Amino acid sequence: MPKFRALELAIGQATQQRDAQARRHAQAQKTLQFAHGQLQQLQSYANDTDARWIGGHAVNLSVELIKHHYQFMDRLQHAAQQQQGVIATLERQLAAAHQQLLQAEYRLAGFKQVLKGRHAERQVQEQRREQRATDEFAAMSHYRARAAATREERV
Repeated sequence: MPKFRALELAIGQATQQRDAQARRHAQAQKTLQFAHGQLQQLQSYANDTDARWIGGHAVNLSVELIKHHYQFMDRLQHAAQQQQGVIATLERQLAAAHQQLLQAEYRLAGFKQVLKGRHAERQVQEQRREQRATDEFAAMSHYRARAAATREERV
């Protein structure tokens, strides 16, 4: 149907855009999950290190070693805070990707709805044309029948 070709092309393009947005959304989810895993590893490592330190090994250590341990723990905490910042950024990016995916879905659905409506309009027009043709045929048949009857009465 050449009449709907432009709309079908628009649907094809909208489908490709929606698929691309879906891939971006999936990648954003994967990246966020990876970042959460990294944060969990940092926190687990910090907890394990603290547990070992508090477990009794810190009794006979020098002040310099204790100071080193606290500096190391501060760096781990700082790294965990930075990772939380990264996660917050990735969550915003995921939300934006989700919004773009929804917009692409709505656009595609809109095109499909327009195409469906145009097909319905065309079907209604076709039915009207068929009805007119049927009505004309019936009128012509009736006219011919009356004309034939009128001729027979004259004879």
